[in-house]
Amino acid sequence: MSMPAAADKSVIATWRTPLVIMVCGCLIALISFGPRSSLGFFLNPMSLTNHWGRDVFAMALAIQNLLWGVGQPFAGAIADKYGTNRVLVFGAILYAAGIGLMGYSTTPGTLDLTAGVLVGFGLSASSFTIVIGGFGKLLPQEWRSIAFGVGTGAGSFGQFMFSPLSVALMDAYGWQTALLIFSGVLLLILPLSMALATPRRPAGSVSAPTQSVKQALTEAFGHRSYVLLVIGFFTCGFQLAFVTVHLPSYLIDRGISAQVGGWTLAVIGLFNIVGSLTSGYLGNRMPKRYILSIIYSLRALSIAVFILTPPSTAATLIFGAVTGLLWLSTVPPTSGLVAVMFGTRWLTMLFGFAFFSHQVGGFLGVLLGGLVFERWGSYDPVWWLSVFFGVLSAIVNLPIVEKPVVRAAEPVLA
Repeated sequence: MSMPAAADKSVIATWRTPLVIMVCGCLIALISFGPRSSLGFFLNPMSLTNHWGRDVFAMALAIQNLLWGVGQPFAGAIADKYGTNRVLVFGAILYAAGIGLMGYSTTPGTLDLTAGVLVGFGLSASSFTIVIGGFGKLLPQEWRSIAFGVGTGAGSFGQFMFSPLSVALMDAYGWQTALLIFSGVLLLILPLSMALATPRRPAGSVSAPTQSVKQALTEAFGHRSYVLLVIGFFTCGFQLAFVTVHLPSYLIDRGISAQVGGWTLAVIGLFNIVGSLTSGYLGNRMPKRYILSIIYSLRALSIAVFILTPPSTAATLIFGAVTGLLWLSTVPPTSGLVAVMFGTRWLTMLFGFAFFSHQVGGFLGVLLGGLVFERWGSYDPVWWLSVFFGVLSAIVNLPIVEKPVVRAAEPVLA
Protein backbone atom coordinates (compact mmCIF):
# COMPACT_ATOMS: atom_id res chain seq x y z
CA MET A 1 0.00 0.00 0.00
CA SER A 2 1.39 3.39 -0.93
CA MET A 3 0.55 6.95 -0.05
CA PRO A 4 -1.11 9.04 -2.76
CA ALA A 5 1.15 10.62 -5.32
CA ALA A 6 -0.08 14.04 -4.25
CA ALA A 7 1.30 13.65 -0.75
CA ASP A 8 4.38 15.65 0.20
CA LYS A 9 6.77 12.88 1.29
CA SER A 10 8.98 15.41 3.07
CA VAL A 11 6.09 16.11 5.42
CA ILE A 12 4.53 12.68 5.86
CA ALA A 13 6.55 10.64 8.34
CA THR A 14 7.48 7.11 7.36
CA TRP A 15 5.75 5.62 10.42
CA ARG A 16 2.41 6.98 9.25
CA THR A 17 1.35 4.15 7.00
CA PRO A 18 -2.26 4.08 5.69
CA LEU A 19 -3.13 1.57 8.43
CA VAL A 20 -1.73 3.79 11.21
CA ILE A 21 -3.55 6.80 9.78
CA MET A 22 -6.85 4.94 9.65
CA VAL A 23 -6.52 3.45 13.15
CA CYS A 24 -5.63 6.77 14.79
CA GLY A 25 -8.31 8.61 12.83
CA CYS A 26 -10.91 6.04 13.85
CA LEU A 27 -9.90 6.32 17.51
CA ILE A 28 -10.29 10.09 17.32
CA ALA A 29 -13.74 9.71 15.75
CA LEU A 30 -14.72 7.18 18.43
CA ILE A 31 -13.56 9.36 21.33
CA SER A 32 -15.01 12.61 20.00
CA PHE A 33 -18.42 11.22 19.09
CA GLY A 34 -18.96 9.21 22.28
CA PRO A 35 -19.53 11.88 24.98
CA ARG A 36 -21.59 14.08 22.70
CA SER A 37 -23.93 11.24 21.73
CA SER A 38 -24.62 10.39 25.40
CA LEU A 39 -25.59 13.88 26.58
CA GLY A 40 -29.30 13.07 26.35
CA PHE A 41 -28.91 10.92 29.49
CA PHE A 42 -27.93 14.01 31.46
CA LEU A 43 -31.17 15.86 30.60
CA ASN A 44 -33.28 14.48 33.46
CA PRO A 45 -30.69 14.56 36.30
CA MET A 46 -29.43 18.05 35.42
CA SER A 47 -32.96 19.38 35.01
CA LEU A 48 -34.10 17.89 38.33
CA THR A 49 -31.00 19.10 40.19
CA ASN A 50 -31.32 22.67 38.92
CA HIS A 51 -35.15 22.78 38.75
CA TRP A 52 -35.20 23.40 34.99
CA GLY A 53 -37.74 22.50 32.35
CA ARG A 54 -36.59 20.33 29.48
CA ASP A 55 -36.48 23.38 27.26
CA VAL A 56 -33.42 24.74 29.14
CA PHE A 57 -31.26 21.68 28.44
CA ALA A 58 -32.68 21.48 24.91
CA MET A 59 -31.69 25.10 24.24
CA ALA A 60 -28.08 24.47 25.32
CA LEU A 61 -27.74 21.41 23.09
CA ALA A 62 -29.50 23.22 20.26
CA ILE A 63 -26.86 25.96 20.51
CA GLN A 64 -24.22 23.22 20.54
CA ASN A 65 -25.54 21.72 17.32
CA LEU A 66 -25.80 25.09 15.62
CA LEU A 67 -22.31 26.25 16.61
CA TRP A 68 -20.87 22.87 15.64
CA GLY A 69 -22.26 23.58 12.20
CA VAL A 70 -21.21 27.25 12.16
CA GLY A 71 -17.66 26.42 13.15
CA GLN A 72 -17.29 23.45 10.81
CA PRO A 73 -16.56 25.30 7.54
CA PHE A 74 -14.01 27.53 9.28
CA ALA A 75 -12.36 24.59 11.04
CA GLY A 76 -12.35 22.76 7.71
CA ALA A 77 -10.76 25.69 5.86
CA ILE A 78 -8.05 26.03 8.52
CA ALA A 79 -7.39 22.28 8.43
CA ASP A 80 -7.15 22.38 4.63
CA LYS A 81 -4.66 25.23 4.74
CA TYR A 82 -2.62 24.70 7.90
CA GLY A 83 -2.98 21.01 8.77
CA THR A 84 -5.53 18.63 10.21
CA ASN A 85 -3.65 17.90 13.43
CA ARG A 86 -3.50 21.54 14.57
CA VAL A 87 -7.25 21.86 14.31
CA LEU A 88 -7.86 18.56 16.13
CA VAL A 89 -5.71 19.62 19.10
CA PHE A 90 -7.46 22.97 19.47
CA GLY A 91 -10.90 21.40 19.17
CA ALA A 92 -10.18 18.65 21.69
CA ILE A 93 -9.11 21.18 24.33
CA LEU A 94 -12.27 23.26 23.85
CA TYR A 95 -14.46 20.14 23.86
CA ALA A 96 -12.90 18.73 27.04
CA ALA A 97 -13.26 22.07 28.82
CA GLY A 98 -16.92 22.35 27.85
CA ILE A 99 -17.79 18.82 29.00
CA GLY A 100 -15.93 19.20 32.29
CA LEU A 101 -17.41 22.61 33.14
CA MET A 102 -20.88 21.50 32.09
CA GLY A 103 -21.16 19.62 35.40
CA TYR A 104 -20.78 22.88 37.31
CA SER A 105 -23.31 24.88 35.28
CA THR A 106 -26.03 25.98 37.67
CA THR A 107 -27.81 28.55 35.49
CA PRO A 108 -29.22 28.35 31.95
CA GLY A 109 -26.63 30.91 30.82
CA THR A 110 -23.63 28.93 32.04
CA LEU A 111 -25.08 25.74 30.54
CA ASP A 112 -25.44 27.55 27.20
CA LEU A 113 -21.79 28.61 27.45
CA THR A 114 -20.34 25.21 28.41
CA ALA A 115 -22.55 22.56 26.81
CA GLY A 116 -23.49 24.95 24.02
CA VAL A 117 -20.63 27.24 22.97
CA LEU A 118 -17.51 25.39 24.14
CA VAL A 119 -18.67 21.89 23.20
CA GLY A 120 -20.18 23.12 19.94
CA PHE A 121 -17.04 24.86 18.68
CA GLY A 122 -14.89 22.05 20.12
CA LEU A 123 -16.82 19.46 18.13
CA SER A 124 -16.47 21.50 14.94
CA ALA A 125 -12.69 21.16 15.21
CA SER A 126 -12.31 17.63 16.61
CA SER A 127 -15.10 15.45 15.24
CA PHE A 128 -15.18 12.81 12.51
CA THR A 129 -15.74 15.48 9.85
CA ILE A 130 -12.16 16.73 10.33
CA VAL A 131 -10.92 13.14 10.36
CA ILE A 132 -12.66 12.45 7.04
CA GLY A 133 -10.93 15.46 5.51
CA GLY A 134 -7.58 14.12 6.70
CA PHE A 135 -8.37 10.71 5.23
CA GLY A 136 -9.19 12.36 1.90
CA LYS A 137 -5.76 13.97 1.77
CA LEU A 138 -3.59 11.20 3.19
CA LEU A 139 -5.08 8.01 1.75
CA PRO A 140 -5.06 6.74 -1.85
CA GLN A 141 -8.15 7.52 -3.94
CA GLU A 142 -9.29 3.91 -4.07
CA TRP A 143 -9.34 3.86 -0.25
CA ARG A 144 -11.44 6.99 0.23
CA SER A 145 -14.99 5.73 0.09
CA ILE A 146 -14.40 2.80 2.42
CA ALA A 147 -12.21 4.98 4.68
CA PHE A 148 -15.04 7.52 4.95
CA GLY A 149 -17.32 4.66 5.98
CA VAL A 150 -14.83 3.22 8.48
CA GLY A 151 -14.22 6.64 10.06
CA THR A 152 -17.93 7.27 10.37
CA GLY A 153 -18.48 3.78 11.75
CA ALA A 154 -15.81 4.37 14.38
CA GLY A 155 -17.76 7.40 15.60
CA SER A 156 -20.77 5.15 15.88
CA PHE A 157 -18.82 2.66 17.95
CA GLY A 158 -18.12 5.57 20.29
CA GLN A 159 -21.87 5.99 20.67
CA PHE A 160 -22.21 2.25 21.30
CA MET A 161 -19.56 2.40 24.03
CA PHE A 162 -20.43 5.67 25.71
CA SER A 163 -24.23 5.33 25.89
CA PRO A 164 -24.32 2.46 28.41
CA LEU A 165 -21.08 3.74 29.97
CA SER A 166 -22.67 7.09 30.77
CA VAL A 167 -25.60 5.37 32.52
CA ALA A 168 -23.22 3.11 34.47
CA LEU A 169 -20.96 6.00 35.52
CA MET A 170 -23.91 8.12 36.62
CA ASP A 171 -25.29 5.24 38.68
CA ALA A 172 -21.91 4.56 40.29
CA TYR A 173 -20.42 8.05 40.74
CA GLY A 174 -23.08 10.63 39.88
CA TRP A 175 -23.59 12.67 36.75
CA GLN A 176 -21.01 15.37 37.57
CA THR A 177 -18.18 12.85 37.98
CA ALA A 178 -19.26 11.11 34.78
CA LEU A 179 -18.80 14.38 32.88
CA LEU A 180 -15.34 14.90 34.39
CA ILE A 181 -14.29 11.39 33.33
CA PHE A 182 -15.49 12.08 29.79
CA SER A 183 -13.50 15.34 29.81
CA GLY A 184 -10.30 13.48 30.62
CA VAL A 185 -10.91 10.84 27.95
CA LEU A 186 -11.28 13.56 25.30
CA LEU A 187 -7.69 14.70 25.89
CA LEU A 188 -6.48 11.42 24.35
CA ILE A 189 -7.21 13.06 20.99
CA LEU A 190 -4.10 15.23 21.39
CA PRO A 191 -1.45 12.50 20.89
CA LEU A 192 -3.57 10.62 18.35
CA SER A 193 -3.81 13.71 16.13
CA MET A 194 -0.11 13.43 15.25
CA ALA A 195 -0.93 10.63 12.83
CA LEU A 196 -3.27 12.89 10.85
CA ALA A 197 -0.81 15.73 10.32
CA THR A 198 -1.23 17.12 6.81
CA PRO A 199 0.98 19.58 4.92
CA ARG A 200 0.28 23.26 5.45
CA ARG A 201 -0.42 23.44 1.72
CA PRO A 202 -0.65 20.45 -0.65
CA ALA A 203 2.23 20.49 -3.16
CA GLY A 204 2.37 19.19 -6.70
CA SER A 205 -1.02 17.52 -6.88
CA VAL A 206 -3.17 17.33 -9.98
CA SER A 207 -6.21 16.94 -7.75
CA ALA A 208 -5.31 19.96 -5.63
CA PRO A 209 -5.13 23.05 -7.85
CA THR A 210 -4.06 26.41 -6.48
CA GLN A 211 -7.64 27.49 -5.90
CA SER A 212 -8.46 30.13 -3.28
CA VAL A 213 -11.15 29.80 -0.63
CA LYS A 214 -13.32 32.38 -2.38
CA GLN A 215 -13.01 30.64 -5.73
CA ALA A 216 -13.82 27.25 -4.17
CA LEU A 217 -16.95 28.60 -2.46
CA THR A 218 -18.13 30.43 -5.57
CA GLU A 219 -17.69 27.28 -7.63
CA ALA A 220 -19.46 25.04 -5.09
CA PHE A 221 -22.48 27.23 -4.37
CA GLY A 222 -22.90 27.89 -8.07
CA HIS A 223 -23.14 24.14 -8.64
CA ARG A 224 -26.74 22.88 -8.53
CA SER A 225 -25.86 19.39 -7.36
CA TYR A 226 -23.84 20.67 -4.40
CA VAL A 227 -26.71 22.92 -3.33
CA LEU A 228 -29.14 19.98 -3.47
CA LEU A 229 -26.71 17.88 -1.43
CA VAL A 230 -26.47 20.60 1.22
CA ILE A 231 -30.25 20.98 1.40
CA GLY A 232 -30.81 17.24 1.75
CA PHE A 233 -28.25 16.93 4.57
CA PHE A 234 -30.45 19.21 6.72
CA THR A 235 -32.81 16.30 7.37
CA CYS A 236 -30.04 14.04 8.62
CA GLY A 237 -29.13 16.54 11.33
CA PHE A 238 -32.74 17.21 12.31
CA GLN A 239 -33.53 13.53 12.84
CA LEU A 240 -30.25 12.52 14.50
CA ALA A 241 -30.09 15.37 16.99
CA PHE A 242 -33.73 15.02 17.99
CA VAL A 243 -33.38 11.27 18.59
CA THR A 244 -30.04 11.58 20.43
CA VAL A 245 -31.27 14.20 22.89
CA HIS A 246 -34.96 13.40 23.34
CA LEU A 247 -35.32 9.63 22.79
CA PRO A 248 -34.28 8.67 26.37
CA SER A 249 -36.90 11.01 27.87
CA TYR A 250 -39.50 9.99 25.27
CA LEU A 251 -39.05 6.36 26.28
CA ILE A 252 -39.34 7.15 29.99
CA ASP A 253 -42.58 9.04 29.25
CA ARG A 254 -43.89 5.86 27.60
CA GLY A 255 -42.97 3.66 30.55
CA ILE A 256 -39.63 2.35 29.25
CA SER A 257 -36.67 2.44 31.67
CA ALA A 258 -33.61 4.66 31.31
CA GLN A 259 -31.47 1.52 30.95
CA VAL A 260 -33.44 0.50 27.86
CA GLY A 261 -32.90 4.01 26.51
CA GLY A 262 -29.16 3.62 27.07
CA TRP A 263 -29.03 0.29 25.30
CA THR A 264 -31.21 1.63 22.48
CA LEU A 265 -28.71 4.40 21.72
CA ALA A 266 -25.95 1.81 22.06
CA VAL A 267 -27.72 -0.44 19.55
CA ILE A 268 -28.05 2.55 17.21
CA GLY A 269 -24.30 3.07 17.49
CA LEU A 270 -23.51 -0.61 16.98
CA PHE A 271 -25.70 -1.05 13.91
CA ASN A 272 -24.50 2.26 12.54
CA ILE A 273 -21.07 0.67 12.19
CA VAL A 274 -22.62 -1.84 9.81
CA GLY A 275 -24.61 0.86 8.03
CA SER A 276 -21.63 3.20 7.61
CA LEU A 277 -19.32 0.45 6.35
CA THR A 278 -21.99 -0.82 3.95
CA SER A 279 -22.64 2.70 2.69
CA GLY A 280 -18.92 3.30 2.17
CA TYR A 281 -18.58 -0.04 0.34
CA LEU A 282 -21.57 0.64 -1.91
CA GLY A 283 -20.28 4.14 -2.67
CA ASN A 284 -17.75 2.63 -5.08
CA ARG A 285 -20.34 0.37 -6.73
CA MET A 286 -23.56 2.35 -7.24
CA PRO A 287 -24.60 5.99 -7.62
CA LYS A 288 -24.20 7.79 -4.31
CA ARG A 289 -27.37 9.85 -4.86
CA TYR A 290 -29.42 6.63 -4.92
CA ILE A 291 -27.83 5.51 -1.65
CA LEU A 292 -28.86 8.80 -0.01
CA SER A 293 -32.40 8.67 -1.39
CA ILE A 294 -32.90 5.11 -0.13
CA ILE A 295 -31.56 5.98 3.32
CA TYR A 296 -33.87 8.97 3.78
CA SER A 297 -36.89 7.02 2.53
CA LEU A 298 -36.26 4.15 4.92
CA ARG A 299 -35.70 6.56 7.82
CA ALA A 300 -39.10 8.16 7.26
CA LEU A 301 -40.76 4.74 7.14
CA SER A 302 -39.02 3.45 10.29
CA ILE A 303 -39.96 6.54 12.33
CA ALA A 304 -43.61 6.29 11.27
CA VAL A 305 -43.75 2.61 12.24
CA PHE A 306 -42.05 3.27 15.59
CA ILE A 307 -44.40 6.01 16.81
CA LEU A 308 -47.47 4.06 15.68
CA THR A 309 -46.35 0.87 17.46
CA PRO A 310 -47.38 0.27 21.11
CA PRO A 311 -44.40 0.92 23.43
CA SER A 312 -42.30 -2.09 24.39
CA THR A 313 -38.67 -2.96 24.98
CA ALA A 314 -38.57 -5.20 21.91
CA ALA A 315 -40.09 -2.56 19.59
CA THR A 316 -37.66 0.04 20.95
CA LEU A 317 -34.58 -2.10 20.37
CA ILE A 318 -35.75 -3.04 16.87
CA PHE A 319 -36.19 0.66 16.11
CA GLY A 320 -32.66 1.24 17.43
CA ALA A 321 -31.25 -1.44 15.13
CA VAL A 322 -33.04 -0.13 12.02
CA THR A 323 -32.20 3.47 12.88
CA GLY A 324 -28.57 2.50 13.41
CA LEU A 325 -28.28 1.04 9.92
CA LEU A 326 -29.50 4.39 8.56
CA TRP A 327 -27.89 6.69 11.15
CA LEU A 328 -24.63 8.17 9.80
CA SER A 329 -24.61 6.07 6.65
CA THR A 330 -25.38 9.35 4.87
CA VAL A 331 -21.86 10.65 5.59
CA PRO A 332 -19.76 8.44 3.23
CA PRO A 333 -21.88 9.17 0.12
CA THR A 334 -22.22 12.87 1.04
CA SER A 335 -18.49 13.42 1.59
CA GLY A 336 -17.78 11.18 -1.39
CA LEU A 337 -19.95 13.32 -3.65
CA VAL A 338 -18.09 16.44 -2.53
CA ALA A 339 -14.76 14.78 -3.39
CA VAL A 340 -16.07 13.60 -6.77
CA MET A 341 -17.38 17.03 -7.73
CA PHE A 342 -14.56 19.25 -6.43
CA GLY A 343 -11.53 17.11 -5.55
CA THR A 344 -9.81 17.09 -2.15
CA ARG A 345 -8.06 20.50 -2.02
CA TRP A 346 -10.93 22.08 -0.07
CA LEU A 347 -12.75 18.86 0.83
CA THR A 348 -12.86 19.50 4.60
CA MET A 349 -14.23 23.01 4.12
CA LEU A 350 -16.83 22.12 1.49
CA PHE A 351 -18.02 19.11 3.45
CA GLY A 352 -18.07 21.49 6.41
CA PHE A 353 -20.64 23.70 4.68
CA ALA A 354 -22.78 20.66 3.97
CA PHE A 355 -22.38 19.76 7.62
CA PHE A 356 -23.47 23.27 8.60
CA SER A 357 -26.81 22.51 6.96
CA HIS A 358 -26.85 19.23 8.90
CA GLN A 359 -26.32 21.11 12.17
CA VAL A 360 -28.96 23.75 11.41
CA GLY A 361 -31.30 20.79 11.16
CA GLY A 362 -29.88 19.47 14.44
CA PHE A 363 -30.44 22.84 16.13
CA LEU A 364 -34.08 22.88 15.10
CA GLY A 365 -34.62 19.20 15.97
CA VAL A 366 -33.31 19.60 19.52
CA LEU A 367 -34.94 22.98 20.13
CA LEU A 368 -38.34 22.05 18.72
CA GLY A 369 -38.29 18.85 20.75
CA GLY A 370 -37.95 20.81 23.98
CA LEU A 371 -40.37 23.60 23.05
CA VAL A 372 -43.06 21.28 21.68
CA PHE A 373 -42.91 19.04 24.74
CA GLU A 374 -43.18 21.96 27.16
CA ARG A 375 -46.10 23.38 25.20
CA TRP A 376 -48.11 20.20 24.46
CA GLY A 377 -46.56 17.54 26.69
CA SER A 378 -45.80 15.33 23.68
CA TYR A 379 -43.04 14.80 21.12
CA ASP A 380 -45.42 13.51 18.43
CA PRO A 381 -45.48 16.68 16.22
CA VAL A 382 -41.68 16.60 15.94
CA TRP A 383 -41.66 12.88 15.11
CA TRP A 384 -44.06 13.49 12.22
CA LEU A 385 -42.04 16.47 11.05
CA SER A 386 -39.03 14.10 10.90
CA VAL A 387 -41.04 11.81 8.65
CA PHE A 388 -41.92 14.68 6.33
CA PHE A 389 -38.31 15.87 6.08
CA GLY A 390 -37.18 12.31 5.32
CA VAL A 391 -39.50 12.05 2.34
CA LEU A 392 -38.45 15.51 1.12
CA SER A 393 -34.72 14.70 1.27
CA ALA A 394 -35.25 11.41 -0.54
CA ILE A 395 -36.66 13.42 -3.46
CA VAL A 396 -34.09 16.25 -3.32
CA ASN A 397 -31.07 13.95 -3.70
CA LEU A 398 -32.25 12.20 -6.87
CA PRO A 399 -31.32 14.97 -9.41
CA ILE A 400 -27.70 15.22 -8.20
CA VAL A 401 -25.14 14.77 -11.00
CA GLU A 402 -22.11 12.70 -9.94
CA LYS A 403 -19.36 14.15 -12.13
CA PRO A 404 -16.33 16.39 -11.53
CA VAL A 405 -17.09 20.06 -12.00
CA VAL A 406 -15.98 21.43 -15.36
CA ARG A 407 -13.27 24.08 -14.99
CA ALA A 408 -12.60 26.25 -18.00
CA ALA A 409 -9.16 27.20 -16.77
CA GLU A 410 -6.92 26.56 -13.78
CA PRO A 411 -7.75 29.14 -11.08
CA VAL A 412 -5.06 31.39 -9.69
CA LEU A 413 -4.50 31.66 -5.94
CA ALA A 414 -5.79 34.97 -4.61
